[in-house]
Amino acid sequence: VQLQASGGGLVQAGGSLRLSCAASGRTFSSRDMAWFRQAPGKEREFVTSIAYGGYGSAYADSVKGRFTISRDNAKKMVYLLMSSLKPEDTAVYFCAAKRPGKRPGNSVVDYDYWGQGTQVTVSS
Repeated sequence: VQLQASGGGLVQAGGSLRLSCAASGRTFSSRDMAWFRQAPGKEREFVTSIAYGGYGSAYADSVKGRFTISRDNAKKMVYLLMSSLKPEDTAVYFCAAKRPGKRPGNSVVDYDYWGQGTQVTVSS
């Protein structure tokens, strides 16, 4: 599985940005997907996840009500719509995928495949 994240950039506080993650492979529709982020000097942290069928999602408290994850299994794409952005959202954002059938969980070790990351910078 290969993951390619895109859509990052520089945006003012209060603005919006949509990240995309393109996946390769034949089992995309069977994989839970997630976005993580890592700010300079900090550990990588969970942002949001979506179940393989798109029927369930989870969000970190820090982004609830502002970020929305979605997926298009036919296109093998995952999206992250980020609104009301804050300077503290500045980080490299990574998309991640689980092996099919893996146990529930949203820590870094629960995900098996990672994209290269895309930089999001929110100016105040």
